[in-house]
Amino acid sequence: MSTTASSSPAAPAPSSHLSPAFPGRAPWGTANKLRAWQQAAMDEYLRTQPRDFLAVATPGAGKTTFALTLASWLLHHHVVQQITVVAPTEHLKSQWAQAAARIGIKLDPEYSAGPVGRDYHGVAVTYAGIGVRPMLHRNRCEQRKTLVILDEIHHAGDSRSWGEACLEAFDPATKRLTLTGTPFRSDTNPIPFVAYAEGNDGVRRSVADYTYGYGNALADGVVRPVIFLSYSGSMRWRTKAGDEVAARLGEPMTKDAVSQAWRTALDPRGEWMSAVLRAADQRLREVRRSIHDAGGLVIASDQESARAYAKLIREITGESATLVLSDDAGASGRIEEFRTSDDRWMVAVRMVSEGVDVPRLAVGVYATTISTPLFFAQAVGRFVRSRRRGETASVFLPTIPSLLGFAHELELERDHVLDKPKKAEEDPYAEEAALLAEAERERDEPDGEEQLPFEALESEAVFDRVMYDGAEFGMQAHPGSEEEQDYLGIPGLLEPDQVQMLLQKRQARQIAHSRRKPDAEADLIELPAERRPVVSHKEMMELRRELNSLVGAYSHQSGKPHGAVHTELRRVCGGPATAEATAGQLRQRVLKVREWATKMR
Repeated sequence: MSTTASSSPAAPAPSSHLSPAFPGRAPWGTANKLRAWQQAAMDEYLRTQPRDFLAVATPGAGKTTFALTLASWLLHHHVVQQITVVAPTEHLKSQWAQAAARIGIKLDPEYSAGPVGRDYHGVAVTYAGIGVRPMLHRNRCEQRKTLVILDEIHHAGDSRSWGEACLEAFDPATKRLTLTGTPFRSDTNPIPFVAYAEGNDGVRRSVADYTYGYGNALADGVVRPVIFLSYSGSMRWRTKAGDEVAARLGEPMTKDAVSQAWRTALDPRGEWMSAVLRAADQRLREVRRSIHDAGGLVIASDQESARAYAKLIREITGESATLVLSDDAGASGRIEEFRTSDDRWMVAVRMVSEGVDVPRLAVGVYATTISTPLFFAQAVGRFVRSRRRGETASVFLPTIPSLLGFAHELELERDHVLDKPKKAEEDPYAEEAALLAEAERERDEPDGEEQLPFEALESEAVFDRVMYDGAEFGMQAHPGSEEEQDYLGIPGLLEPDQVQMLLQKRQARQIAHSRRKPDAEADLIELPAERRPVVSHKEMMELRRELNSLVGAYSHQSGKPHGAVHTELRRVCGGPATAEATAGQLRQRVLKVREWATKMR
């Protein structure tokens, strides 16, 4: 199993002799040794000596360190003779090469074809590069014993061609190590070299060989806790049919209306985005009191918006923001320059959503309409890399039900689902929703008429709530108000229990202040966040269906017509007709009709 010096460079030192500088940005007291989870994953690998190994570790936990330590061991013990690292982006393959160099593993990030230089232990390439020339890499694997490290392996399912190329290229590899921080995908494309097991429900899910979730990493102090600050507000836009629509973020709306309200909020010409960026910058200023080099990141939907957000930041702060556009040749250089500087803000389009290592990022603005749990988890992962005890991350969000749901579920561990559940199990009211969508399509997009472009007309921001550790705090407040400043001014260095205690105190103070205000000033929803649940359109349909079902049963029991029962419920409970009632009003009517039915028994 050995290899001669003439055919390869000397193997790097085993993991026990890693440089004290590696990992260079471990949080505290772990500089020259593996973290507990990394050592446990190493032990599991060495115990089983598998050909394929899937390690799932939350963003910021140190997957790169684990992978390179294992690579060093395999090279040193002549289990493999060369390494191929596959990464999602050009920037990440360069980042892998830099990290490997710190422990004496030399990877060529510029490799495209032909023999690899004698000074290198292997290459770093992208999934797209594998897709173009799979046979080149297959030949390399067949010629020499190869360890393939597939970083963020879910990207191999981005397209059928990428997945097939990976299978073709690395089928002969001696060892395959697959890594991901978020193994779930929004589709059901199979991921190469990942094992699936069928559950009791008949659905096949991915099986990890080692998992280290956000909850465990948070308990170990490896990642930062995240404070989510959510902003609501009134939106007004013009549809493609030319109709003007007004709505408030967080209120139950159809899926299309939520999308249009969301786009209106993120329009850089409106007041919402300006107010949220101003609040985020104020939060960053507070964090920098304790962490002098803390940075902020705005994740934008597209290049035009990114440029506009950078301009807004310049107007708000008087300082230029680093602008990173995915198709810009100098993007990787700008990310690296920002990483090593103490500049305040960076604005990027998707490129830094995963894998990019900028540990000083502490404040984020989620200014994109991408609404998959995969992207959200990867985006939040940019802010959780811990460097010292007591650091917290702050992420600003629009009050969109799906995003708030993702924020609450951050600590959940998910597996990739290969099979979709039966339609009836996935959404029992899918047919009703589809009919409603069709009706809206016919109304908003009449045949034979010229369609106007969607146009955001007006937006305003309202501080809505803070989410932390599964709980919600705060009452609505105007931007710039004393109440909003209370939450933005939370110190940047606190233990997790101190954060919770401070948020509870802030909310209690806000409630007391609200009670002293004249009724004429109560123009916002004067209820604590935990009593203002954000309800989706689907949940509203379920509430209406439940109420109608109960009214039907009570009508049959009492002999009163349906309409009479609904009218009586409105008289007793208050509020508008069922179609216009809020979630709270519907729940109140459900309880009341249940009470009536119980008394008749």
